[in-house]
Amino acid sequence: MRYHKDKKREDVTPSEALEYLKLGNERFRSNLTVNSNLLQIVDETKEIQTPFVSILSCSDSRVPVELVFDQSLGDIFSVRLAGNIASKYAIGSLEFACKSLKTKLIVVLGHTGCGAVKGACDNVLEGNLFHIMTLIKPAISAEDETSNPVERSSENKQFVNNVTYLNVQQQITSIIHNSTIIREMLSRKEIAIAGGVYDVSTGKVTFKDEDYVTDVDHHFKKITKQFLYD
Repeated sequence: MRYHKDKKREDVTPSEALEYLKLGNERFRSNLTVNSNLLQIVDETKEIQTPFVSILSCSDSRVPVELVFDQSLGDIFSVRLAGNIASKYAIGSLEFACKSLKTKLIVVLGHTGCGAVKGACDNVLEGNLFHIMTLIKPAISAEDETSNPVERSSENKQFVNNVTYLNVQQQITSIIHNSTIIREMLSRKEIAIAGGVYDVSTGKVTFKDEDYVTDVDHHFKKITKQFLYD
C-alpha cells in the first residue's frame, strides 16, 4: 500500500486493495520488489498501524504474505494458521482488523502442497491437529471429482489441489456464516472477501472471480458445493 502514495488508505476500495496485492505478486514473481527503508517504517508505525488488507493464510514457512505480495511493515494484518482455517480465533482476529483497523479486504490464501490439507486427506487426527483437520474435512467431502476411494489421499496431487481450492471456499463461507460483524460490513459494502491459492513452485497467486465476495446472499446462492459451517 505504501507504494501507492497517491492514494490514502481510507480512500482505497476493496477492489483496489485486491489490485494492489496482484501488482505486488507480479513484482515478487519478476524479482522487482520495491526497496524500502524498514527502519524508517518502524519509526513511522510505532504509534499506529493502518493495514489496508487482512489475510488469513497458512503457517507454512514458504508463504510469508508480506513477501509474496511485496508489501511492507504495517500494510497487512496477517492471521496465520495451518491450513488457513477460519477458527473462531481467526475470525475474531479478522473482525478486529476490519472493524477497528478498517482494513478494506479479507483474503483467504491457500497454497499448493499444504501439509495440513494433505494430513486431512490422509485422516491424520493426532493430538490437537484434530481441531485443524476438522475444519478442513468439509472441503474433502465436497470434492466430487475423485470417485475412486483409493485415489482420495495425499498421494494424488490433483485431489490435493482440488481440496486446497475447495478449502479456501469453505473457509470464506465459514467466515461469513459465523461472523455477524463481517456480514454487516459486507452488506454495507465496506469490505469484500477474496480467495486465492499460492503456487509454491512458481510464486504465483491465482485469484478466481467466483471467490470475490461483495454480497452475502449472492455468495450463498452461487457456491456450488455444500459445506458445513460449524
